[in-house]
Amino acid sequence: MTKIAIVLAPVTDATRKRTDEFNTIAAELGGNVKFVLVDSDLSLEKIAQQSEGSIAITTPVYRAIRQGLINDLVQKVPTIKLMQAASAGTDRFDKVRLAEFGCAVANHGGANAVAVAEHAIALMFGISRKFHKQMADVRAGLWSSEITALPIPEFRTLVGKQVGIIGLGNVGSRIAKRLQGWECNVVFHDVRTFDDVYVAAAGAKPMALDALLSTSDIVSVNVPLERTTRYLISDRELALMKPTAILINTARGPVVEEAALVRALRNRQILGAGLDVTEKEPIDLENPLFGFDNVILTPHMATRALESDLNTLRFVVANIDRLARGEALQSVVLPV
Repeated sequence: MTKIAIVLAPVTDATRKRTDEFNTIAAELGGNVKFVLVDSDLSLEKIAQQSEGSIAITTPVYRAIRQGLINDLVQKVPTIKLMQAASAGTDRFDKVRLAEFGCAVANHGGANAVAVAEHAIALMFGISRKFHKQMADVRAGLWSSEITALPIPEFRTLVGKQVGIIGLGNVGSRIAKRLQGWECNVVFHDVRTFDDVYVAAAGAKPMALDALLSTSDIVSVNVPLERTTRYLISDRELALMKPTAILINTARGPVVEEAALVRALRNRQILGAGLDVTEKEPIDLENPLFGFDNVILTPHMATRALESDLNTLRFVVANIDRLARGEALQSVVLPV
């Protein structure tokens, strides 16, 4: 019997197309699931009515979903057993409360990990060579005059540098693998334990967090945003870093305390930062981070690649298909 999964989103041409894509893949997997688009702008009562009997929810534009809606919906529709995120992060979902209702939360299984890893390395390179300033100066008609006026020690290659990765999960491990070709010394810290085969494949050596911070030339933050990781990097951690070190954050903005980062940059405690994420998104134009030419900011788009999108589509459908067939789910994120 075909089970129903809800695509909870504002009804647009894009979300209609996404629902059709889900159903095409579901049919290829045997037709165990049918995806139905439900307008997230409706009242809770109407959404619950249209979701009756469904087994799972996915939210392709989860930032458009009002806070608390998922909790309220799962409470009203107890057949829903999975909140399947179309993203790596699940911080917008109340995993503790949903677990009380018997609903698991799963992420997309590293579907965009390669794109994010490539973006992180681009930020490392960009800051190390002031690539953003070089491009801006050319466009401004300055050519190389301002670049050559800067001290040469501020321009460095990645060869021989120690890159410290905080979080050796889907993204962190792929950063580590790729940096082997850049001839970097890669170390990592993670609260989780990985088997020897996984660590060997990543090519990174374990290190205590404080030691990693104090000895690394580049620190890359690659952890999910949870209660335990909010402001993981703050004044104390930034003070441990070298004055020539670079901080990269492609995880979630609140993993790094932004006010502390601004203080560290003003006091020249670190050389620079590459950020795809900020505490408030979209970022305020008055944000002091715009005042530093040793900071690269991108708009939380490290994931944006065709391959990421295709991987996400397949994982979301396949995981809900597992639920429909009574098989074990993948990439379930436990409440912490």
